[in-house]
Amino acid sequence: MRPRLTPAIADVRRAVRGALAAVDGGPSRGGSATATSTIAATDVASLPASAPLALVALSGGADSLALAAGAAFEGPRAGWRIGAIVVDHGLQEDSARQAERAASQARELGLAPVLVERVSVAPGDPAGPEAAARNARYQAFDRALEASGAEFVLVAHTLDDQAETVLLGLARGSGAASLQGMALVTGRVLRPLLGIRRATTRQSCLDLGLTPWDDPHNLDPSYARVRVRQRILPVLEEELGPGVAEALARTAEQLREDASALDAMADEVAEDLAEHAEAGISLPVAALEANPPALRHRLIRLVVSAEFGRSLTRQQTLEVARLVTDWHGQGPIDLPGCTASRVDGRIVFSARG
Repeated sequence: MRPRLTPAIADVRRAVRGALAAVDGGPSRGGSATATSTIAATDVASLPASAPLALVALSGGADSLALAAGAAFEGPRAGWRIGAIVVDHGLQEDSARQAERAASQARELGLAPVLVERVSVAPGDPAGPEAAARNARYQAFDRALEASGAEFVLVAHTLDDQAETVLLGLARGSGAASLQGMALVTGRVLRPLLGIRRATTRQSCLDLGLTPWDDPHNLDPSYARVRVRQRILPVLEEELGPGVAEALARTAEQLREDASALDAMADEVAEDLAEHAEAGISLPVAALEANPPALRHRLIRLVVSAEFGRSLTRQQTLEVARLVTDWHGQGPIDLPGCTASRVDGRIVFSARG
């Protein structure tokens, strides 16, 4: 007997449908959620091999399992073949068994192909265990995309994850780039559930009769994200009232919109102002000074990134900006991959000899 369509199931499906439509990768068939909630493998098999393929990053947790079920239903109706990539991080004794369990759940949902990859996470990585595991996971995604020919990996970051990311960025003083949180699309990574609460994904699994896996790392307070989830956000909700997570997610979305507009402006201005110099590139001081700081700083970062393939910290960017706004005859500034100096009314970025 097929479970009935519930609000939680419908919310997840609607989010997946919107994300697939946003990337416009498949010939949309305009389908919508119906009163039944399971999808037979034959629905996937009926698609031609030429149909675009997307892989769900499936851990077996409630978020990714709900996403897999939603994608299994909506994908074929939008012209997408849906597979899965299961990454075994090897961080727990039974990780291989859990990875195979998740792979089995993907097959039961009708996903194909289902790829399982074990990665190695260095315990002493200077970036920390969370960053090391994330880097290994995304490298596995890249390999899966290459091996399968898939166009996207769908990951199950939720609105709660977005709120946690914004709070962590705020606490670390990482600037607007960090406060923008996660975007719907980053390269070949698609995040359909950024508008869905974690409680909804769990309810969706329950309504579908799916049993999610609860990763013990998600309860380990040694991780900063877990402390934000278990302690900080609940306190904010208690003291400030409900809706804090949604407000943080809205803030991230607004910052992404603003940043996108400023980045586009910087691209246009850089095309007009930048001139190739010996062993580098230059920008006119007068034009940089005439622009507001947000645009000036973007122009500085943009030319260094485009010409030398390096990123500047905020402090490095401000040091270069002082060659424009606080010029006292100071000498060249050492930057990653280049130097910056003020010469004849221009800021010249030169490759190191």
